[in-house]
Formats: sequence, C-alpha cells, structure tokens
Amino acid sequence: MTEGTRMVDIENGPPEGETLRDGTGHSGDAGGFHTDLLVIGTGGAGMAAAIRGAELGRTVTIVESGTVGGTCVNVGCIPSKNLIAAAEHLHAARQGFPGIAPAEPAVDWPAVIGHKERLVEHLRQAKYLDVLAAYPEITVLRGRARFGEDGAVEVDGRPLRARAAVLATGTSPWAPPIPGLEQVSYLDSTSIMELEALPTSLVVLGASAVGLELGQTFARFGTSVTVIELLPRILPGEDPELADLLRSYLEEEGLKIHMGARPVRVEKRDGGLVVTAERDGETLEVEAERILVATGRRANTEGMNLEKAGVDADEKGFVRVDEALRTSRAGVYAAGDVTGGPGFVYVAAAGGRVAAGNALEGTYQPLDLSVVPRVTFTSPQLGAVGLTEEEAQDRGYAVQVGRLPIEHLPRAAVTHDLRGMVKIVAEEETGLLLGLHAVGTGAGDLLGEGALALRLGATVQQLVDTLHPYLTWAEAVKLGAQMVEGDVAKLSCCA
Repeated sequence: MTEGTRMVDIENGPPEGETLRDGTGHSGDAGGFHTDLLVIGTGGAGMAAAIRGAELGRTVTIVESGTVGGTCVNVGCIPSKNLIAAAEHLHAARQGFPGIAPAEPAVDWPAVIGHKERLVEHLRQAKYLDVLAAYPEITVLRGRARFGEDGAVEVDGRPLRARAAVLATGTSPWAPPIPGLEQVSYLDSTSIMELEALPTSLVVLGASAVGLELGQTFARFGTSVTVIELLPRILPGEDPELADLLRSYLEEEGLKIHMGARPVRVEKRDGGLVVTAERDGETLEVEAERILVATGRRANTEGMNLEKAGVDADEKGFVRVDEALRTSRAGVYAAGDVTGGPGFVYVAAAGGRVAAGNALEGTYQPLDLSVVPRVTFTSPQLGAVGLTEEEAQDRGYAVQVGRLPIEHLPRAAVTHDLRGMVKIVAEEETGLLLGLHAVGTGAGDLLGEGALALRLGATVQQLVDTLHPYLTWAEAVKLGAQMVEGDVAKLSCCA
C-alpha cells in the first residue's frame, strides 16, 4: 500500500488501551471512540462506505479478514468476465467470418489463468489499495471482526469502539445438501477459476447467471458441459421468452441443459463423478470429471455474534435492514450482498454510500432500488431492466409489447451476428416505458439508456424520437420502441 492510508495488523497493532489513529494523526475523542465509522469488509459496499465517510471528513476504520477487494475484483466480476472474453476470442476464431476461414488455435490454459491473475492483482492494487491510500482519514485494519453484547466490535479479541458501524461482509458460494456432494471435490464459482488444468467434462448444478456464464466459457475452451437445473427454465427471474431464446443458443453450441431435474445423489464411479437426478418420475445420470455447484450464495456472517448483539438476520445469515439500511441495532447499518438484496457490485456500492451517509449524518435516505439493471454475460448476453411482460400484467397494467428480432438491426448485419431479440414493455394507454429486455451481443450496453428512461418516466415515443447513432448496438433501443406500434421491416435504414 502506498503512502496515505495506514495498514494495521491487529497482532502488531496499538498497545492495549491505545486508540487507533488514522493517517492524519487524529484519534478518538474524549468519549472513548476509536473511530467515527467502522466498516467491516473491503468489497464494493465497504469501499463505498469508507470513501463516503472520508468525504464527510470523518475518521474511518475498515476491517478486512481476507483479501482486500471482496468478491468482484478477486473472485467474481473481473476474473470471470476476463475468462469469458478469452473464450469468446477462441470461439470467434473457430467460427471464422465470411471470407476468413475458421482456425483451430491451441489453448494455453496456464497462460489464460496467468493473465487473469495479473489483471486481478493490477485492479486490486489500482482500484482498492491505492484508492484507500488516497484517503488519510481511513485506517485499514487486518483481522476478524465480531460483535460484542455491549455493541462494541472486537477485532481478533481486541475491542474497537465507533460512533457507527457498517456491516459489509458480502457472501460466499453455497452448496445444497445433496447426499454424497460433500464427499467429492466439487467446484464453486471461485475454485473453478483457479483450476490448473481444463477438465474434459463438467456438470453444472444450477442454470443461474453464474452457472451459465462459466458453463459456456468452459465449453468454449473444449470441456463437455451438462447443466442440471431444478426449475423448469433457465434464469427464472428473466422474461421467459428471452430466457428460452438464450437456452436455444447455448444448446446450439453444444451445452446439454436438463430442466426440471432434481439432483438426489452424487458419487464417485469408475474414476469419475456421477450426478443422479430425478425428472418427471424418471432417473437421469450424468457422468463428468468435475462438478460445478452454482446454486446460490450465503451471507458471510457466521461467527460474528449477530444474535447476541441484537442484529437481526435470517436463516441464511443475511442481515435484515430497513430502506435506509439500518439494522435492528441502533448505530449498526448493513450494505451490499450481506443484506440479501440484488447481488451486483454497483448496487453494493450505492448501498455503502447510503449507509455511511445515514450513519454519520443521522439522516434517513432510502436506498433506491426501483430501477436495477442486470446482465447475464453469456454469449449472446441477456440484459434486462424494469418489468417483464408478465410482471407488468400482474401489477394491473394493460401492456403493449414491441419485439425486435436482432436480424433487423444494421449493426448485427455488418458484424455477422444475427442472434437475439429486443423486447420493449410499455403501458398501453400512456406509452410509458415499463421494461427493456434484450438477448444479443452487447445487450448489457443497452441497459444504461433503459435505466435512465425508466427513472425519468420516458415514453416509447420519446425513445423513438431520440436520435441514436447508426450502426451501433444502442440503435436497437429505438428500433425496439418502433416495434411497439410499427414494423421496422417496412422502414428504410435510419427511418
């Protein structure tokens, strides 16, 4: 860590009875506080909370028991999307392009993993350690935090008193209690990205965004992939029409996807692993070299003594908060994935800022989650913001729907990728935009405009009237809006 933020190891920290001091030399006031704001966790929510505290001119101590940076930069967004990008390059080379013959490049897996690790190390330093170092108000404390019954926080047994605390410990992969699973060396979303060699075959338990992204990635690297999902379709929270469309593309690439199948047993057999599942009264057996469990996550709150401290949490360890991110204990706030909300780093960061501001300023600013875009980074991507057609109808809206097959998007034509659809959901009477959903290359890049339009209460006609640059993926928003009441197949380019 560069000069600025002070890094303290609790084992070699201040002598007993001495308060922690931040980089400015300030210490706790006469009231006995060591710091104004205590933040537990250095992921997206924790970083945002600490930075907000520093911006408000307060002293902040941020505690981390593991690797600085949390899930996103270390074992989540950054490494997974880097592997996805590498697999996309490989797949594109194998597919070729009109006038360019397909190639069969070799895969140097150690080099792929090495590049991923260097990228993670660079971004952890540049966007976390160096950022913390830019704020002398922040002290980084190494150690494991737990709550005491008197409201203080102990870090490896040493008391640390603060005016307010933000709990931002995030989540970890969770495995369901399938008989035999604990007896085999199964993979999760972290360990699969650390493999020293590519498996020849892989069973993925769970057709979540994580399961599908990693499943397709390894399939493109040459692994035979089978996905088993308990529910009747992939990505159950997404528009069924688009989820089914994405499934068809994944199956065209060679992924085997079994829906409505309940895993009942895992066992070793003939040097491999066998997953037994039940579907419609029949038994399904899938053999593979490795198993990836992508069935959800649980909060990192075990051993934190939340119950005795009066911090309410559910059976999965997720901390219960109100709309201002206050927990059941006065002065203790929680933000990010540990609250069980949308598990996106941008949501966590927004929550961290809100929690710190409320904690230090005594305000009651709610975290606005009325418009949350989301992307599944398969190829093609599935992106969505707002209500699905079904959700809008369930809320009593009379809806209009526009469907744009991507084949009508000029950008798709010139890039030779005609897969996908854009779906616009609007209120019939007013034309008010209710939802934007897309499957296609760059689908996620459409969502910024969709999110802004939803926040500002834009209508479909306003999207149509907005100039969109020609030959871009973003033009799909305008064309999709035009499909609500028209047919772009009967229009000239740009008309």
